[in-house]
Amino acid sequence: MTRGPIQLDVSVSYGLPRKGVPAAASFRRWVAAACTGRIRRADLGIRLVDAKVGRSLNRHYRDKDYATNVLSFPADLPEGVTLPLLGDLVICAPVVAREAREQGKALAAHYAHLTIHGVLHLLGLDHEDEREAEAMEQIEREILAGLGFADPYYES
Repeated sequence: MTRGPIQLDVSVSYGLPRKGVPAAASFRRWVAAACTGRIRRADLGIRLVDAKVGRSLNRHYRDKDYATNVLSFPADLPEGVTLPLLGDLVICAPVVAREAREQGKALAAHYAHLTIHGVLHLLGLDHEDEREAEAMEQIEREILAGLGFADPYYES
């Protein structure tokens, strides 16, 4: 665990109308929560997109022909370059809104969860097998609880 104050530079951009999408300050707060105790400095970008762009990016980078909720693009720095650049997140707003409705979750809670999930991917965590998935989900639960959000994996 890394202790001390965290230095963040989070750029949030909107590639669609902002109606119903959280403010940049919320995304910055969620990124800070995900990074605190894990990294001291981080620069990353978050881009909110529509379903057309989300589908195009998912098809191009993951060979999956549908829009997904969040895509993580870790920084690929040349050897020897040491910058605090983590990478980029692309969040597909219509998918997030649909999932929140379908799952009966508050929209802000779902955005917070997916932002934290994406940041954890940028920090090197994954969920390729059951053990990794359980560990990552537990970290997400703890971060979200610290922000006052319910367990996103709890089904009543």
